Amino acid sequence: MTGYDALRNGAAWLDVSSRGKIKVLGEDRARLLHAMTTNHIQQLAPGTGCYAFFLTVQGRILSDVNVLCRPDHFLLDLEPATREKVYQHLDRYIIADDVTLEELPLAVVAVEGPKSAEVLRAVGAPVPEVDYASAEWGTRLVARLNTTGSSGFFVWVPEVDKAELISQLEAAGAEAADAEAFNVVRLEHGKARYGEDLSERFLAQEANQPHALHFSKGCYLGQEIVERVRSRGQIHRVLTPLVLDGTEPPAPGTKLETGEITSAAYSPALEKVVALAYVRKTR
Repeated sequence: MTGYDALRNGAAWLDVSSRGKIKVLGEDRARLLHAMTTNHIQQLAPGTGCYAFFLTVQGRILSDVNVLCRPDHFLLDLEPATREKVYQHLDRYIIADDVTLEELPLAVVAVEGPKSAEVLRAVGAPVPEVDYASAEWGTRLVARLNTTGSSGFFVWVPEVDKAELISQLEAAGAEAADAEAFNVVRLEHGKARYGEDLSERFLAQEANQPHALHFSKGCYLGQEIVERVRSRGQIHRVLTPLVLDGTEPPAPGTKLETGEITSAAYSPALEKVVALAYVRKTR
């Protein structure tokens, strides 16, 4: 595991260029996304953003998404596994709307850890102060996003410029980290990831991500189920961070007395296993 200490105590970078990058253009872009996601898209101003879910008609989680509002478009940041699914999902609902979808051919580098803002300032980058905010940096775009639950940023950059960006970050003190280190720190912070902890098995409220939901925005796909759950309080399980004694992480799907593990890893800092699990709610 490379870069674990830097992620916890300094700053580390990871190439996350496989993430989905969908640009949504056209005069009806805000109206469409507002009707397709669980958060309030129409109130976003350029430079701001939010976290949201795309839901099925049955109210189950099709994908999560970071929505960045730019002056003339929205940028959707997605897990690699949901890129094509979300593109097709949106495209299917564009009927008479003035909306165009484009997949952006950009690289993405994550810079995360308690000193990540310090590193960006050292290389002359803008440092958005609010979660999901974004700012241009020449041909690059910086957004306050993270994969670990720690302080962090994503930098979108032309592929030909990626090596130069990484060199700048390392000169400013960021260390390379591998995906395993990022995953352990993610679980230490209890941050859910689609494809592991979130999926179409689960209802929006079961995911325990209240910042993804807006309850007074009006109608959207899957909203009827979300509202029914809210009004009746009918969820029997909820995604919960756990710390387990031992050194051997249980496999995803492992049954517990009160729930089911979705992801787990050994934490060297805690000398215990950190995990996320859907735990049955007690009345």
